[in-house]
Amino acid sequence: MAEPAIDRAKVAALAEERLDWRFKAVPPAAWGLTVREYLATGPTLDRLATPLLTLDAGALAHNLGTMAAWCAKAGVALAPHGKTTMAPALWQAQLDAGAYGITLANLPQLHVARAFGVREVLLANSLLDPGGLAWLAGELDRDPEFRFSCWVDSVAAVELMDRALRAAGAGRPVEVLVELGGPGGRTGARDVSSARAVAEAVAAAPTLRLAGLGGYEAALARDASPEGLSAVESYLAGLVELYFMLSAADLFTPGERVLVSAGGSAYFDQVARALAPLGGQDTTVVLRSGAYLAHDDGFYRGISPLVRATDEEPLRAALHGWARVLSQPEPGLALLDGGKRDFPHDLGLPEPQLAGRHLSGPELGGPARPLTGSITALNDQHAFLRDSDVAVGEVVRLGVSHPCTAFDKWTLIPVLDDVTADRPRVVDLVRTFF
Repeated sequence: MAEPAIDRAKVAALAEERLDWRFKAVPPAAWGLTVREYLATGPTLDRLATPLLTLDAGALAHNLGTMAAWCAKAGVALAPHGKTTMAPALWQAQLDAGAYGITLANLPQLHVARAFGVREVLLANSLLDPGGLAWLAGELDRDPEFRFSCWVDSVAAVELMDRALRAAGAGRPVEVLVELGGPGGRTGARDVSSARAVAEAVAAAPTLRLAGLGGYEAALARDASPEGLSAVESYLAGLVELYFMLSAADLFTPGERVLVSAGGSAYFDQVARALAPLGGQDTTVVLRSGAYLAHDDGFYRGISPLVRATDEEPLRAALHGWARVLSQPEPGLALLDGGKRDFPHDLGLPEPQLAGRHLSGPELGGPARPLTGSITALNDQHAFLRDSDVAVGEVVRLGVSHPCTAFDKWTLIPVLDDVTADRPRVVDLVRTFF
């Protein structure tokens, strides 16, 4: 029987964590109860305080299935970027839906993944810390089912990795992918000839194994304009060229897997068209999209291929913020009790969607109603809502932009059965580890 992709018992044990003041989403009435005990009381949204961030169960399920089906149809594997949520329960759902593994970005995130027994990890970054490499070598030797690969983009980095792994007495070679970047981008060798030199250095290092190549196309484009899409196409053509160059030079180990990885959450359709033809008996094309699961009402709503370039039902926003009107100090201005410490703001400010009885209690009454107006600024703990018809004490539902900077503000996130219901029920609490 195949080993589980994640330690399901450890994920299940999160339901036994006892709730208290450490979790800002949890009301005092739940303190002292375990997650399981609290959910058994049948809590509803109106029992929670503001500010608040929630997930919608229906949207999560829809997005999970939509992306899995899309990848299967496109002929690519998916190792969703775990840094988006840092939530093992959500990682488990993605793995159960067919994900190849989990992508991570740094050593602390890798520690979390191993604590929950994740078996297949792609580190979309270089790992050069000597202590971290010694720990990794121990993990690989201790667990033969653990598969790990990371990026490298220079001969100097190869030499540092090899030296640290030799000093640690590493047994299993560490799999590395040569990273191709581009001018003005982030990390990555800046041209295919430089990337080949890195690959040759990896092949010569006894503690490493050249396991493929990868990179990040969204570092070279920030929108879906013709110019942005053209930059992505050009970059992907370079990855294809590099793949055939390394294959022709016999730098990949015969019979061992080869990974070709690209694809964030903005251009994975282009990535699949360009790279899927490389897939075969020994080569697996791996997307790393992570934001698709929660999606958003901002940046990804405007750029995701499963919104802008799909004939099927698009992704749905699963994340919502909730904030209460505290003050109306001047005409046309309302101050809400949620700010930068609660909601993402780096790729767009929250947008007001509804106001009314959600969370407000019967004394404010009335059905939820659509809101006009806009959030024009955030302070640490306040949002400036302008030109909106709200009353002091009402609660506003907010759409948010950029999931990657939403989850990290909350250690526990309530999951609602249906965010559109008159009285949504809390059906789960998602634990994050940032």
